[in-house]
Amino acid sequence: QVQLMESGGGLVQAGGSLRLSCAGSGSIGSVNDMGWYRQAPGKQRDLVAVITRGGRTNYADSVKGRFTISRDNAKNMVYLQMNRLKPEDAAVYYCSADQTFPPRRYWGQGTQVTVSS
Repeated sequence: QVQLMESGGGLVQAGGSLRLSCAGSGSIGSVNDMGWYRQAPGKQRDLVAVITRGGRTNYADSVKGRFTISRDNAKNMVYLQMNRLKPEDAAVYYCSADQTFPPRRYWGQGTQVTVSS
């Protein structure tokens, strides 16, 4: 089992920045990819960014150049630095962890990000 706990959400003005953190625990050694997803009211949960254990990253087109995902394997942490936030970035942000065997995706409880215009 893997447990994930997000922190760092809140209210920010458009153009501002926030840094989300996700702390992993449990069988975290079985995890390869970790990432961030977001879900706005009435919408599906979408990928924001993902990072492999080796540090390769992938981003949604809507956040490229504004968001940066990073990872500290020694501390079992993954971060999402969000700059130049827009109202459309407002959502509940979820941390994810992909267990390699058996294949399974774990989720955190989510953290709310609100962006005022």
